[in-house]
Amino acid sequence: MAAFLFSLGRLAFRRRWGVTLLWVAVLAAVGFGAAKAPAAPDTGDSMPGIESQRAFDLMDQRFPGAKADGASARIVFVAPDGQQVTTADNRAAVEKVVHEVADGPQVAGAVNPFRARAVSKDAGTAYATVTYKVKADDLTDASKKTLEDAVRQARDAGLTVEVGGSALATRPAAGGAAEGIGIAIAAVVLLITFGSLAAAGLPLLTAVVGVGISIASIMALAGAFGLSGTTGTLASMLGLAVGIDYAMFVVSRYREERGRGHEPQEAAGLAAGTAGSAVVFAGLTVVIALAGLSVVGIPMLTKMGLAAAGAVVVGVLIALTLVPALLGFLPRAVLSRSARRGAKVEEGGEHNGGSRWARFVLRRPLPVLLAAVAGLGVIAVPVTGLQLGMPGDEAKPTSTTERRAYDALAEGFGPGFNGPLTIVVDAKGADVPKAAAATIVERIGATNDVVSVSPPRFNAAGDTAVFSATPATAPTDEKTKDLVRTIRAERPALESATHATFEVTGTTAVNIDVAQKVQDALVPYLAVVVGLAFLLLLVVFRSLLVPLKAAAGFLLSVLAAFGAVVAVFQWGWGADLLGVEQTGPIMSLMPIFLVGIVFGLAMDYEVFLVTRMREAYVHGDRPGQAIVTGFRHSARVVVAAALIMMAVFSGFVGSAESMVKMIGFGLATAVLLDAFVVRMALVPAVLALLGDRAWWLPRRLDKVLPNLDVEGEALSRRSPVAAVPAPDTTSERESARV
Repeated sequence: MAAFLFSLGRLAFRRRWGVTLLWVAVLAAVGFGAAKAPAAPDTGDSMPGIESQRAFDLMDQRFPGAKADGASARIVFVAPDGQQVTTADNRAAVEKVVHEVADGPQVAGAVNPFRARAVSKDAGTAYATVTYKVKADDLTDASKKTLEDAVRQARDAGLTVEVGGSALATRPAAGGAAEGIGIAIAAVVLLITFGSLAAAGLPLLTAVVGVGISIASIMALAGAFGLSGTTGTLASMLGLAVGIDYAMFVVSRYREERGRGHEPQEAAGLAAGTAGSAVVFAGLTVVIALAGLSVVGIPMLTKMGLAAAGAVVVGVLIALTLVPALLGFLPRAVLSRSARRGAKVEEGGEHNGGSRWARFVLRRPLPVLLAAVAGLGVIAVPVTGLQLGMPGDEAKPTSTTERRAYDALAEGFGPGFNGPLTIVVDAKGADVPKAAAATIVERIGATNDVVSVSPPRFNAAGDTAVFSATPATAPTDEKTKDLVRTIRAERPALESATHATFEVTGTTAVNIDVAQKVQDALVPYLAVVVGLAFLLLLVVFRSLLVPLKAAAGFLLSVLAAFGAVVAVFQWGWGADLLGVEQTGPIMSLMPIFLVGIVFGLAMDYEVFLVTRMREAYVHGDRPGQAIVTGFRHSARVVVAAALIMMAVFSGFVGSAESMVKMIGFGLATAVLLDAFVVRMALVPAVLALLGDRAWWLPRRLDKVLPNLDVEGEALSRRSPVAAVPAPDTTSERESARV
């Protein structure tokens, strides 16, 4: 592996014009393909394998022409203090809005609140439901303007009018300013780390090229594979982060080899053969984690994971080819100022901060280990109260009309009104379908915590009915989840009595089902991802204990990150500091996102840091000395990489959307804990306590495993100066103590 990448790096350096033009051609080709590609079909956010999705599918089948997932708007009218919406003037204003909206384009129907009895008991609040023939993404500007103009007229008449539903809902933007802030902070970190504008700019340039190729490829393939606009969000975020990191590791190793006296072309080859090997295996761990999202069984997650994995592969290829090629154009410019003046400067001096920290841990491995584990354990305690759900309009800022509509409905009609359950009755097998449906409506209406049920609405064939049941509690309340389970538990008895069956759906039921599906898939997902990564690290480090330690450290950091997310977004600790206006359950997909992304990034740090220790150990260093050598050369770059990741993710904490804010905070916290507590403290402490046993591998297993030469032993015969680090007598004395 190292010899092949060494040759590849030298070739890219020597043929720099050809390699650079090749990548430019690739970028232009995929950009042209993206511009000419047809728009992606709207495949919807299907959730196969859950009851609420089966109910939606049945509605689409039995009620043709009525889209079960079409856009909707709930117009909420609130009378001024001391007045009622039923007075003549207010009623006329409400009915005028309903009439104008009903005549608008793409509208399937608009329900008059006075005819549908959609008025609160005190007559202070009323609502009109508007349904559309198409999904929210397909609504035209004309349709939206009709709704907005009608609402404006009602407000001018003195009513407070807010609009909930999906018709006018704004989607969170997961890019733009957030990515700009991340890139700006990354540039500052790189400039401080390298002390050279060229060295700082090169990783940024190559990362932007990689993200551009990835996003353009996703757009070009969107029509063929049904990729939505949100598919590229994760690819963009991760592609930018790992693209910067991977290029930074190669540039750092190039500077190190130049400091040892190698010519530029030789140094580029050595950087690709050593740091490039770590990049390959670090990238593989990220790809495994992202591709493993398919285990969950949610098509949207599978597409996002595979698209992001593709972006990581592009980042790896760029780090191995384009980065050495660009080094060929800037062989001296990427060096530090003192190195450019001709002074012999070795990257990662003997007494830098990394080596001093490693010696500190070597002197006190057990206290450091206990402190790290105890600290992570304390932060992880809130995870015991984790509640999964899907925050809705109640989690949006009060500046949005959706949030104000939610609050008005909850105040006027009760907390459960915002999360009605939709029950689909399949009475095809019943002798008298309408009587069977009436029995089911009556039984569910008598269930505890059901406030009211609507009259059933039948399809043209008369064998399928739909009605709604309003819970007594809010959509995200645990009692609502219990109510859904209770209603579903009544199904067998009702099937026997009526020969009809029913399924529960609606936004509330979908969120409950998705949360359960994710929860059930989390353990298999962890088993697959951690198992495959363990095998990969077993081959890389040729050790049993190092991969086990890596996996255990990851579990500690991700549990602690979960604990921090629960404490802030569910319990409300420090929520005001982050601008969280409403606490509640944690987003259902958050655990999968956090585990998948953080596992890949954590293994990045593990591979980059421990590979240098393994390299030093293979080349003759004692265990303690190898730890110091690894930190001397890699700690600063790993810290810089973690700061860049945190900068990219923290940019999303400033979002007005609670879900985006939650993802950004969770990822930034996980990187902070994993990089600075697990990899910088727990890892050296465990390796110091294990000594030579850390690198033990049974002989039989040693014979079976392929030797990929990640440490670059083949390069030591080719370039002996580069292979053996300068002796560190201080670390030798420290290792003797250990």
